[in-house]
Amino acid sequence: MLPGMIDTHCHLDYLDAPASARGELGLSGMVCIGAGIQHARSAVALAEQFPDVWATVGIHPTGTEDDTPEHRAELERLAEHPRVVGIGESGLDDYWDAGQRPQQLAALEWQLDLAGRTGKPLVIHVRDKRGEDSAHRGLLDVLPHWEHVRLILHCFSGNRDLLAYGLEQGHHFSFAGNVTYKNAPEIQAAAREVPLDRLLLETDAPFLAPVPKRGKPNRPGYVRHTLEFVAALRGLDPAELEAQTTHNAQRVYSLTLPAAGA
Repeated sequence: MLPGMIDTHCHLDYLDAPASARGELGLSGMVCIGAGIQHARSAVALAEQFPDVWATVGIHPTGTEDDTPEHRAELERLAEHPRVVGIGESGLDDYWDAGQRPQQLAALEWQLDLAGRTGKPLVIHVRDKRGEDSAHRGLLDVLPHWEHVRLILHCFSGNRDLLAYGLEQGHHFSFAGNVTYKNAPEIQAAAREVPLDRLLLETDAPFLAPVPKRGKPNRPGYVRHTLEFVAALRGLDPAELEAQTTHNAQRVYSLTLPAAGA
């Protein structure tokens, strides 16, 4: 078993027993995403409780009802917490309701500004209906105005225009369990193309469980299945890819892994 694996994006507080998910399959760290005010509070609480958990805080594009002055003020305070390593996830999502675009844009611009002011990376979510790209195009209209903000393109979709932009700007790309699916050639192509020093791995647990766990609730430790798939995709030894992606996660999120047994 290879030590040191980091799940760079999970919703640990969504799981029935968050504490039991820690350390599975040699996992040594995870970033719990605070996607909304309640989840931001939960993510920070978990990061305070466990030395191998860190948090982000933000407003998910499908949860813009959380975008109130009071919640922004609280998220601003939480963003300064020493266990908070990123902002978001934020972005654009036309999968459910494209009519929310004005609210999503307002939340995204505010979080881009917050990420810039705190110096922490912004975790980007973007999702379209199959065969459409309106959210991706909308995102590419906004991001060039914020080139000083570091981005993590979470659960990367394989969109060629966003890939080209992210490569040009030096952003990080994170691949989730859906890279292992048979119907994901665009995502797999991107996972081959992204430079090794900008590649991250995640679960998005409890969603998007990788093969061979597809169809079951995802767990942070299942990131190892994604690691093994992407290593084979790139013709790498899994240990080499693990060492590189762990280093990338530590660098982009400014993480220091706890000592063994902590």
